[in-house]
Amino acid sequence: MVLEVLASERLSPHMMRLTFGGPGFANFQDKAVSDRYVKILFTRPELGLQPPYDLDDLREKLAPEDFPVRRTYTLRHVDLEAQTLQIDFVIHGDQGIAGPWALNAKLGDQICFTSPGGLYTPNPEFDRHLLVGDESALPAISAAVEDMTEDMIGDIYLEVSGPEDEVRLDAPAGITVHWLHRGGYYTPENTKLEETVRNAEWHEGTLQVFAHGERETMKSLRAYLNGERGVDRRAMSLSAYWAYGRAEDEFQAEKKSPIGQIYPETLSA
Repeated sequence: MVLEVLASERLSPHMMRLTFGGPGFANFQDKAVSDRYVKILFTRPELGLQPPYDLDDLREKLAPEDFPVRRTYTLRHVDLEAQTLQIDFVIHGDQGIAGPWALNAKLGDQICFTSPGGLYTPNPEFDRHLLVGDESALPAISAAVEDMTEDMIGDIYLEVSGPEDEVRLDAPAGITVHWLHRGGYYTPENTKLEETVRNAEWHEGTLQVFAHGERETMKSLRAYLNGERGVDRRAMSLSAYWAYGRAEDEFQAEKKSPIGQIYPETLSA
């Protein structure tokens, strides 16, 4: 599916929102979940490739380092009537591929991606809800908040660089939003996310969890929530969106190796 950039908005120093639409939206197949994600194909600008891409043809013509790369992003909002969708991109200067592309995207620029996948939606059958993440999970958690019913109770823990990176979350009255400030980019030394969740008051009752972010932090949270607190794995949407010190391709390649697994079994979350 190919869409074009219709609008761009700087949400915070480290977050850019792009709105996409165009004739290609006719091929969009929506999915009724909160954590809808798509896989986007990015190409090197100097190659001048235009979507849609014939990957088999490009595989024969291009050097491996020039082949389009996939990146996974959450859909922040979909408007079926207007035939548009929005994606929020984390920006860290010129690091990575998707962030710089989003920062420099112009109206009319085209992008190629899949129809969405995803599994999680806040379930009113649970007594409480716990949502945890860093900047990478902020779009998905924001979308989940909009799908909550007014009687839901629980906590949201979001870690960002500083107060300037907070965004408005219109959570139900029973959901408490906790913003954590690292004071800079993520490092294993300055993150407060896992420690804060561990030290928070524990409540009795069934708990539904949505926790996504840096890999080692998610491993620790899995060990705490599932291993120590006994939260049913089936009630947890918990996985790594990225890994500190790893490029995206290296992070993806490690997912099936022991270092890349969130759960100790062969099947990773």
